[in-house]
Amino acid sequence: MDLAYVCEWEKKPKSNHCPSIPLVCAWSCRNLIAFTTDLKNEEEKADLTHMVHIIDTEHPWDVYSVNSGHTEVITCLEWDQSGSRLLSADADGHIKCWTMTDHLANSWENTVGSLVEGDPVVALSWLHNGVKLALHVEKSGASNFGEKFSRVKFSPSLTLFGGKPMEGWIAVTISGLVTVSLLKPNGQVLTSTESLCRLRCRVALADVAFTGGGNIVVATSDGSSTSPVQFYKVCVSVVNEKCKIDTEILPSLFMRCTTDPARKDKYPAITHLKFLARDMSEQVLLCASNQNSSIVECWSLRKEGLPVNNIFQQISPVVGDKQPMILKWRILSATNDLDRVSAVALPKLPISLTNTDLKVANDTKFFPGLGLALAFHDGSVHVVHRLSLQTMAVFYGSSSQRPVDEQTIKRQRTAGPLVHFKAMQLSWTSLALAGIDSHGKV
Repeated sequence: MDLAYVCEWEKKPKSNHCPSIPLVCAWSCRNLIAFTTDLKNEEEKADLTHMVHIIDTEHPWDVYSVNSGHTEVITCLEWDQSGSRLLSADADGHIKCWTMTDHLANSWENTVGSLVEGDPVVALSWLHNGVKLALHVEKSGASNFGEKFSRVKFSPSLTLFGGKPMEGWIAVTISGLVTVSLLKPNGQVLTSTESLCRLRCRVALADVAFTGGGNIVVATSDGSSTSPVQFYKVCVSVVNEKCKIDTEILPSLFMRCTTDPARKDKYPAITHLKFLARDMSEQVLLCASNQNSSIVECWSLRKEGLPVNNIFQQISPVVGDKQPMILKWRILSATNDLDRVSAVALPKLPISLTNTDLKVANDTKFFPGLGLALAFHDGSVHVVHRLSLQTMAVFYGSSSQRPVDEQTIKRQRTAGPLVHFKAMQLSWTSLALAGIDSHGKV
């Protein structure tokens, strides 16, 4: 990858932009990038204005800034499938839905929203509309668009009368609550909040994915690598004009690095938790870190046969004939010790992951959609294979030059904090990568 351009802020005399913590960004299918900064007002020292900025990647010199009206720092940004509406959620539990006015990218209004009072939102997603495509790599050279992509059978999260998908969003809060808001055709919002499980615990990281049957899967972690990564199935329905949420606990997992005696206490914190794709709840990416280094693991949910004792097979011939199956998380791949990971960007291209497609992709070196990007604190970005986690490419941001040798790396580390990416997003074709660094540059 080559650097296309860098956007810098003009410094105003009375106020200046500073990168917000946490810093979030989102890339829509219309090639609009939304990201956050905080506006510091010099006259009122304590006052921070939380801004949402939107840039068109084809006209990056025009930045459209919106005063979000959020009183606390913005923790999540999420575009809808059409790229015309944006969700923003903050550390006070407020969720706002922004829509384009008159289809103009520089004019936004906040129409509806929801609230979980005083409970920071850690994960946010629009409900699935039932549209899922698969790109077949062996036909990627075909001139006909319809041959490259095929429609995959997928159920929406919730349907109206006649099978039309119902719009809305789902959010997970830090105290283990899941809240769903549904947009009715008449403009009303139905909101319901439910606990993920009876024994509520702190949720430091969470992510949302969808299953083909119309269910929602939520993955959560309390931030400690010695605690299990929990998974929950969430079913949403409308009963008597009210939104109803049912939750069920799914199999959990412990990271491999904590079960290895040599690395048991080496990586105390889980810093990143992501499903590999929004409509793929069977594969999850986990990153555990300490102050200086990280390790990344890729896990897959598989059906496995449960061995049954011979005594039971003799008593019940049915058990002996058909082995009972259970769902179990299995590790697909893990990296060696890496530099500390600062941001992760996952591919959005709906590539088909069948064995033939993966083989053709490897033979033809067709990598869009197969690679995910990891940004490190030394300023480098690695593109790694989404399943094997093998490095496919390494490049450096504009501010951080490629280190010449091991000694220069050591000198740089002691000199002070390096410029690194704090938030990254891959484009919908997975051919471009947007990053926001620790100085707030895009």
